[in-house]
Amino acid sequence: MAPSHALRCCRRALNWLPVLFVNLVIGWSYYAYVVELCVYTIPNNAERISYLVFFHIFLTMFIWSYWKTIWSQPASPSKAFGLPRAEKEMYEREEQAEKQQEVLKKVARGLPVYTRTAGGAVRYCDICQVIKPDRCHHCSTCEMCVLKMDHHCPWVNNCVGFSNYKFFVLFLAFASLYCVVICATVVKYFLKFWTNKLPDTGAKFHILFLFVVAAVFFISISSLLSYHLWLVGKNRTTIEAFRAPFFANGPDKNGFSLGHSRNVAEVFGDQAKYWICPIFSSLGDGQSFVTRLVQIDPEQAKGVLQQNGKSPADRMETADRVHSNNIQHTVDDSKETVDGALKDSVTVEIEP
Repeated sequence: MAPSHALRCCRRALNWLPVLFVNLVIGWSYYAYVVELCVYTIPNNAERISYLVFFHIFLTMFIWSYWKTIWSQPASPSKAFGLPRAEKEMYEREEQAEKQQEVLKKVARGLPVYTRTAGGAVRYCDICQVIKPDRCHHCSTCEMCVLKMDHHCPWVNNCVGFSNYKFFVLFLAFASLYCVVICATVVKYFLKFWTNKLPDTGAKFHILFLFVVAAVFFISISSLLSYHLWLVGKNRTTIEAFRAPFFANGPDKNGFSLGHSRNVAEVFGDQAKYWICPIFSSLGDGQSFVTRLVQIDPEQAKGVLQQNGKSPADRMETADRVHSNNIQHTVDDSKETVDGALKDSVTVEIEP
């Protein structure tokens, strides 16, 4: 037990090395830009002040969104998705997978859960002992089930999911803008040092490398940002982009897509004034999602979760400020419009 605990502690400490590296690069870039460029190299006070103002604005937003991504606790399923005591004992007694699935299907019938495994089984985590909500996955690094898990990012040493996906996208956006500001303001002095039009001082090394590092980071970060903006527009996670979620009617990579505007609102919120701020404004509770094939009744699904053991203490602090995207369990043959497209709205009933 002792060696295992020691190894776990060492692994957790090593996981912070990428974060330490990023912060060291940021610290060096701050020194190189503010001291070596603005203080020692730029002779014009007006130019120096304007550079410093823009630099600190984007640096502040970059650091804010970065640390919000790091320190936001990944959201996990509530008690409503755990097996009741009787069903849990029955599940543990059964040795056949078919019998265990019967128990899980009985419990899942009362939950807003519509995705299945590739084999059609109810998704259950034996480690966390919960029925996995739609889009929830177990992270072996964080050792927990994470709601709307996108991926585990070593550069933030945290799982990117429902609780911090907006912060992660903003972190990429402001990191790209931070690099753009550096490249745009340093390029003139980079060329002067490169062509020996300025004195060969200690600032030369910092400014040359500052431009190169900012350009390299911009190329890599902007490509990653473009990919995640595409995912936001499609309402997919990285996991879903590689493996389409399975519904009762089979895999559907667009199963959670509700049109571009609603897809964006699900991540950034329905109030545009909060979109660029690293504050939580995503819609929903992370445990149930609107799909293209299921009609939504938020109040009914909220009642279902409460009846299954979800207490107010289990909800996220932001639950009162966001909409509850949940599932209705009755058939609806009416028509509804999603972003101008008319479609049939039906509910998939889960059979035991």
